[in-house]
Amino acid sequence: MNSDDSLRPGLRYREKLWPGWWLWVVAVGIGASVSIAFFPVGVLYGVIALVVGIALCVAALLATTPTVEVSDEELRVGRARIAHQDLGRAAAHRGDAAREQLGPGFDARSYQCIRGWIDAVITVEVSDPQDPTPYWLFSTRHPQTLLAALGSQEPVHEAGVSISQN
Repeated sequence: MNSDDSLRPGLRYREKLWPGWWLWVVAVGIGASVSIAFFPVGVLYGVIALVVGIALCVAALLATTPTVEVSDEELRVGRARIAHQDLGRAAAHRGDAAREQLGPGFDARSYQCIRGWIDAVITVEVSDPQDPTPYWLFSTRHPQTLLAALGSQEPVHEAGVSISQN
C-alpha cells in the first residue's frame, strides 16, 4: 500500500500525480503577472489581481492533478476506470524503457495519463476483446508499489522493453 493514510477499505494503492516544483513556481509567476495590468490603476486593485491570479493558477493545477487508484474491483487513472478482470500483464518502465514506451513503442490507440515531470510509467494490457484500447500507459512515482497492488511480480524495466514482448 502507498503511504497515504486515507486509504479506504478495499483500496490497495492511491497516488496523486502532483505537478513538479517548477510548475508551482510557473503557476505563481503567471498568476502574479496578471496584476501588472492593474497596479497602474491602483495598488489595491493590483494586490487583489495578484492574489486572485495566483489563486486561480494554483486552483487550476490542483484541479488537473490526476489520481491513480487500485482497488479490489478496478484500476482508476484520472477519470478513466477499468475492472480488474479486463486487465492483462502490467509492467513498469523507467529511464530508457520509459522513453521507449513514450516514443518508438507507443501505440496511439492506448489510454495515456502521462506527466512529463515523472520518470516512471506503467503499461497495463487491456484483455477485454471488445475494447479497442490495447493498453493503458500512465505515470507513477512508485512503480514497484503500484505493480504489487496490481498483482504483478515484474521488476521495473530500465532498458527498452515493450509491453507486447514476453
